[in-house]
Amino acid sequence: MNKTRLKNYARLIVRCGIHVEKGQQVLVYAGLDQPEFVKLVVEECYRAGAAQVTVNWDYQPLQKLHIRGRSLKSLSTVEKWEEERARHYAETLPCRIHLISEDPDGLKGVNLEKMAKGQQARYRILKPYQEQMEGKNQWCIAAVPGVAWAKKVFPHLKKNQAVEALWEAILSTSRVTDDPIQAWADHNADLERRCAYLNSLNIASLHYRSASGTDFHVGLIPETEFKGGGETSLTGHFFNPNIPSEEVFISPRRGDAEGTVVASMPLSYQGQLIEDFSIRFEGGRAVEVHAAKNEALLKQMISMDEGAAYLGECALVPYDSPIRNTGILFYNTLFDENAACHLALGHGYIDTVKDYGKYTLEECRRLGINESMIHVDFMIGSADLAIDAETRDGRTVPIFRDGSWAF
Repeated sequence: MNKTRLKNYARLIVRCGIHVEKGQQVLVYAGLDQPEFVKLVVEECYRAGAAQVTVNWDYQPLQKLHIRGRSLKSLSTVEKWEEERARHYAETLPCRIHLISEDPDGLKGVNLEKMAKGQQARYRILKPYQEQMEGKNQWCIAAVPGVAWAKKVFPHLKKNQAVEALWEAILSTSRVTDDPIQAWADHNADLERRCAYLNSLNIASLHYRSASGTDFHVGLIPETEFKGGGETSLTGHFFNPNIPSEEVFISPRRGDAEGTVVASMPLSYQGQLIEDFSIRFEGGRAVEVHAAKNEALLKQMISMDEGAAYLGECALVPYDSPIRNTGILFYNTLFDENAACHLALGHGYIDTVKDYGKYTLEECRRLGINESMIHVDFMIGSADLAIDAETRDGRTVPIFRDGSWAF
């Protein structure tokens, strides 16, 4: 891959993604797939004025070995040094970069119940530190190609060719042009315009319909607003949390969802693929799920905690999006969620509450923002998807027709 384009991508992640400022600390989470690119990112962080950059390396095959080899008690344990590290991060609020490259099938065959119970136990201990950081620091999720992921996406190509093809797909959909910073400024302006229109409607609920069987109502919270593109943290720092991103999103009211949604793409969850699935909601809760593949995993997902069966996000993405138009199924939520409208089970975003800095976390929960240890996006957008908004003054306003914006 062209070195100049990779440098531009690293610059985009640092300058536009986390938007690091002089004196800030940065954490980089990365696999072992592209160490040279991680080096470019670290170099760019220091050029931007970062005081310290720490890289936390991960290796998915080792994660699989740990799940198999360690006892449930061991998997559930949070060591004192781990808790101290979480406390330190909650106090110092470093910027976070997540460079994802995992194999979509990398955890196939593990003991799902054992893995879930370990995660649940650790979450209960680390949750206070995560809540202390929420909304206060900059973060960005971006991608680099791993060999296994590339071969999943391009099975007909040799390894090196598949990696190169996935690099090209990542860079093109992430708007890595000669001037990616300006490209993202223009893109953010378009998303802000759409958010402004949606917020002007004072929407009470959304109604989704498609020929696949989706027929679904979801209620919105009066105090929330649609967001898209860049965000501003409570500490006043502007950043772009997802590269790429095509979505306009909002967190719905917990307990206010009725009907059935049918997934339009496979879901990569916990290193496995859930395929051809549907979810029925009643009283806001997922009460019935079906899947042609990995239905047990889907059922386990919505049972991770009390909030896992409720919605945390409704995201609007036109079917005619740059990512869908590549014709590539990425088997990766960061990309596939930006190819179609999607919903998310689990944790809601407190920053969708207007002036959320004036509220406590508990007050945001009482407004109806869902709480959970998971936040899992799944895609429901299609070429015939229609979405109508029911406004608080009784109007019905078309939002999507034939899978794309109606305005």
